[in-house]
Amino acid sequence: MSHVVFVLLPGVHLLDLAGPAQVFSMAADLGQPYRLCYVAECEQVRSAQGLPLTARTRWPDLGPGDLIVVPGWRAPTLRGGPEPGPAVLARLRAHHACGGTVASVCAGADVLGRAGLLDGRRCTTHHDLQDELAARHRRAIVTRDVLFTTDDRVVTSAGIASGIDLALHVLAVRHGPALAAQVARSMVVYTRRNGHEPQASAMLRHRSHLDDIVHRVQDLIDARFTEQLPLAYLAAGAGVSERTLTRLFRRATGLTPLRYQQTLRREHAEHLVGHGATVETAAREVGFEDARMLRRLRARALGDQTPNSPAGA
Repeated sequence: MSHVVFVLLPGVHLLDLAGPAQVFSMAADLGQPYRLCYVAECEQVRSAQGLPLTARTRWPDLGPGDLIVVPGWRAPTLRGGPEPGPAVLARLRAHHACGGTVASVCAGADVLGRAGLLDGRRCTTHHDLQDELAARHRRAIVTRDVLFTTDDRVVTSAGIASGIDLALHVLAVRHGPALAAQVARSMVVYTRRNGHEPQASAMLRHRSHLDDIVHRVQDLIDARFTEQLPLAYLAAGAGVSERTLTRLFRRATGLTPLRYQQTLRREHAEHLVGHGATVETAAREVGFEDARMLRRLRARALGDQTPNSPAGA
């Protein structure tokens, strides 16, 4: 029987905790040998959402096959977060030293850093906290804009819901991708994401504006991005002229409607390729007639990421 120990700190985010807990609990329901345990320095811990949680203060005996997970908490900065006691940090160090795995969700990476477990290792956290994590733990190799990292039995994930991706990854490594896929289907998780995928998709990156017309057009494109969507059709759906739509869309997102749709197609294709599809198959799946356009978009995206490269419109 493998223990999965969740370390609960004051202000713990419920989804940081509940997402991975649900993954391992469902794996146990499917016959895998997992026993979940919740420990804290006090028996009562108040969550960020106000729900009181009960934990044990005594740790179970752990071995190399066990996992410790540190969920994140609510705080505007890492510096304003809870202060884990030296006993908790010592437990984390000892477990890793004996061959065990430690993991964190969101701000929980700071606790692993305080324990010295991020020194010289790749790690990540929520995109709003990455710079501070790097400043607080200068020997850590903070990897930006990825869902999760794994380095020498230290697994860290980005914000909130990415704890589910982290837990599914651990299941896939330990028991194979079929079990991880079965758990994901049971949880009605749309897809199991790889660690290198960006924390914010194009659907989120270009949604920070306040233009209702552009949001409505984005809704149309998001729902049917694999189809041919003429500018006249999108403009009619928004109740504006094509010229007005192009101007509003570019002002709100920095892209034309076509470039936005192409970005969605490319990102979805990248996901398919990351899960074993060929470039040709992925191209057809996202609506291209062949792989030539997809290859051009991938090359252009790579160029846009190069330092000092001009931003495309």
